[in-house]
Amino acid sequence: MHVSVVGNPEDPVVVTVRGNLDVDSATVLTTALEQVLDAPGPRVVIDLSGVEFCDSTGLSAFVLGHRRAVAGGGWLRLAAPSGFLAGLLETVGLTPRIPCYPTVPEALSAP
Repeated sequence: MHVSVVGNPEDPVVVTVRGNLDVDSATVLTTALEQVLDAPGPRVVIDLSGVEFCDSTGLSAFVLGHRRAVAGGGWLRLAAPSGFLAGLLETVGLTPRIPCYPTVPEALSAP
């Protein structure tokens, strides 16, 4: 799995995830989120367009990141999940809690 971070503290940060997000790799995402969520009022979009597989560990990273962002006065949004991942997010009940958008630009521009 590969994670990249683009942005700065004054603007929303896009965290792009590529590959499998599972028990063996989720710590990479968790570490990246910990760093960007340290900013005051963090605004984070996780680009899921390159995620091929996600297990409960990956889902947990989304939930913990969302909670931390909200607690810090900001937000965390998910963007561009594959059909598989969109279905998984819906099935486990995350989409009502964590905003999910079809594209990164839509997630960035949402009010």
